Amino acid sequence: MTSMHSAVRRRRAVAAAGAVSAGLLVLSACSKPTPLSTVTVGRDSVSSEATCYNDGNAIKTADLAKCLKDTDIKSIKVDPDETVRFGVDPKIADQGWTILMNGQPLTDSSKKTYRTIPGSVFFNAQYGASGNSTLVSVKEGEKDVKGLWSFKLQKES
Repeated sequence: MTSMHSAVRRRRAVAAAGAVSAGLLVLSACSKPTPLSTVTVGRDSVSSEATCYNDGNAIKTADLAKCLKDTDIKSIKVDPDETVRFGVDPKIADQGWTILMNGQPLTDSSKKTYRTIPGSVFFNAQYGASGNSTLVSVKEGEKDVKGLWSFKLQKES
């Protein structure tokens, strides 16, 4: 009878250890949230986690090209007469950040957490815009790209 109880205890201990290991494995598979970037137009705003993020390390060029082609991005309507405000988490600002329009730099790098741009810029062919929507990205990093947050700006009619 004693050997039966010890076998049951051993199985319970093994099962408990297995459950704890499985729980830790599940927790380690979860990625921590990335810093946020926000676009505000008038009273409307949209925030997003990074489209691409390598936890503060440089992103490979090939991976970056894929990120710029991502179609699952948040959008916001923009009246060309409104001001578009960009806000970033201080972690992004510390690394320096640039606003890209259709993959091309629109601004110089900044370490501020907030920038404004006239809405008309995003629909002006002079700046590379075409049509009624524009892909705008926030690029973290002055030399190497460490993160990318993308938004679709749609012209309000």
